[in-house]
Amino acid sequence: MSNAEEDLNLIEAFKNGDETSFNRLVFKYQQKIYWLALRMTGNHFDAEEVVQEVLMVMYKKLKGFEFRSSLFSWIYKITSTRSINFINRRKVRESFSIDDNSFFDLKSEDSITDNIETKEKLDKLNKVLQQLPVKQREVFILRNFDEMSYEEISNITGKSVGGLKANYFHAYKKILELMKEGNDG
Repeated sequence: MSNAEEDLNLIEAFKNGDETSFNRLVFKYQQKIYWLALRMTGNHFDAEEVVQEVLMVMYKKLKGFEFRSSLFSWIYKITSTRSINFINRRKVRESFSIDDNSFFDLKSEDSITDNIETKEKLDKLNKVLQQLPVKQREVFILRNFDEMSYEEISNITGKSVGGLKANYFHAYKKILELMKEGNDG
């Protein structure tokens, strides 16, 4: 049975009142939701909050799922949207606080995604990602961490392939600049 067929069967069972089918979908996708949320929000606690929001949305809206896209694409779109909304809410909260999180000690000359060998390097990359505009961060994460094609990302985000490529280019250029700044200091 293919992944799509399995998802279809679980969704149909859930629509017919089988709560364990939803639990199986959660088990199947929760880790992917978490990692996308973590990369988007930049920390574990925020990612956990986003995961909970996504699971609540899935539970409420799954019965109306119409199979216009794969379940995976639908979940990613929800996760991406919820992460962006969370980031925007966080920015509003932070604008009323006096925290200074502008110091970043980036000393890595490694490739941005290929040779991340230690947790420290990954943490540094995550800090750099948090400095990107949300749209650039989203496309960079989906391309590099989730290894999605521009077409897949377009299906999830509803944005044009050309626009996604432009956002990716700007994200990549900005990351290189930020990594270089970290090496200069």
